[in-house]
Amino acid sequence: MSESETTISRYTQRAKESKERSDERTEQQESVRVCPECGGSVVADEEHGETVCTDCGLVLEEDAIDRGPEWRSFNSDSESKSRVGAPTTKMMHDKGLSTNIGWQNKDAYGKTLSTERRQQMQRLRTWHERFRTRDSKERNLKQALGEIDRMASALGLPENVRETASVIYRRALSEDLLPGRSIEGVASASLYAAARQANTPRSLDELTAVSRVDRMELTRTYRYVVRELKLEVAPADPAQYLARFASELDLSDEGEWRARGLLETAQQAGVTSGKSPVGLAAAAVYAAALLTNEALTQSEVSEVAGVSEVTIRNRYKELLDAAENADGAPGTGGPGRDRANA
Repeated sequence: MSESETTISRYTQRAKESKERSDERTEQQESVRVCPECGGSVVADEEHGETVCTDCGLVLEEDAIDRGPEWRSFNSDSESKSRVGAPTTKMMHDKGLSTNIGWQNKDAYGKTLSTERRQQMQRLRTWHERFRTRDSKERNLKQALGEIDRMASALGLPENVRETASVIYRRALSEDLLPGRSIEGVASASLYAAARQANTPRSLDELTAVSRVDRMELTRTYRYVVRELKLEVAPADPAQYLARFASELDLSDEGEWRARGLLETAQQAGVTSGKSPVGLAAAAVYAAALLTNEALTQSEVSEVAGVSEVTIRNRYKELLDAAENADGAPGTGGPGRDRANA
């Protein structure tokens, strides 16, 4: 017999054996449809994973494979169900890969735990938190990321800014930039840089108000982190503050449009160079309110923007002068200029 004929014979034998095994499985499946004890009908109990007889209750199979949907909810929102766990995130020191013991003192059925069980669960939570951080580096990271999340929540920053700030802090920690500096200072600098990169900046005064460090330490640490990590942070654009200021001051859409126009004209004239973007944005909002005849005082704008009224007075006059030189009148109407000088 040649080699090719031997190979064909081997494949034929394997196909025959596979068919016999398939027929045997089919016979077994057909046989379990009838109870071997009483001949009654057999049904599958999917809840308990068993195959039982409806007449005599004989269990024919157990621990069956559940082929139903495997999604479940991993948070309090029952509508958001997933087939996998929560996604990994840089905002947690372990990237969200470890387990977590819930804070509710209830069992799986929703019943309140007894006093003894509650004390036991509290001890388990304490030891669980201790085991989640293996060394001082992870404890440092855990504290810093918690600080970033706290400050971001107070400032209303979105999740992408928190994620970016966490990555910046991780880089600073890996490159050994923390010795000689406080955890809170580096965390605040990371959040400030992340907000600037995401085009949702916050002023230094706003960040200092929610941070645990003073403004001088924040600015010094920020410059150090940006220089050492070679971060690309563009100069803050005053227009990036307009939407937030206009929303908090209930400025109309026309007023916000006028404010943007004033800033664009001032930038083209070179008036904004070297000046605080927060002060320019606040002055543009106040000037636009004057042009649109909206009741808005300098003290209200000052309180929202966090700049002095003197700064607003100086800057809004410069913006109106730049608009007048460009178009002959501020915005689109001359009467606004008369009211501004009044």
